[in-house]
Amino acid sequence: MTTTPSGAEPPPSVVTVSHVVYVLHAFAIFVGIVGSATVIGSFLGSVPSIVAVILNYVKRGGARDTWAESHYSWQIRTFWFALLWLLIAGVLIATVVGALAGIPLLIALTLWLMYRIARGWLRLLDRKPMYV
Repeated sequence: MTTTPSGAEPPPSVVTVSHVVYVLHAFAIFVGIVGSATVIGSFLGSVPSIVAVILNYVKRGGARDTWAESHYSWQIRTFWFALLWLLIAGVLIATVVGALAGIPLLIALTLWLMYRIARGWLRLLDRKPMYV
């Protein structure tokens, strides 16, 4: 479903939930950086990130037809594309030849996750939609 978010102003609770989701994802990334988990593992498998995705799905209806709707889509797609690329990297790493591509893919995925959360949160702070 690709929609162009209108400039309609969302209810404050919709923006707050989107901030909370970015905080939860950022916290998961931080735990992956400073803890024993990887950034990707923490992002996809930690309680904060899983709660964030559930919040996205439960609360995105309130953002419909506002500029905040794009942030909900951005956050949900970030999670699911990260899972997809992790699975692809895992399959590559399981093969001897693919390991040479799988490990750089995991590094790129880590950087991509940090970029997506930072970029989305900055645009939310500016009250601007994401272009998904």
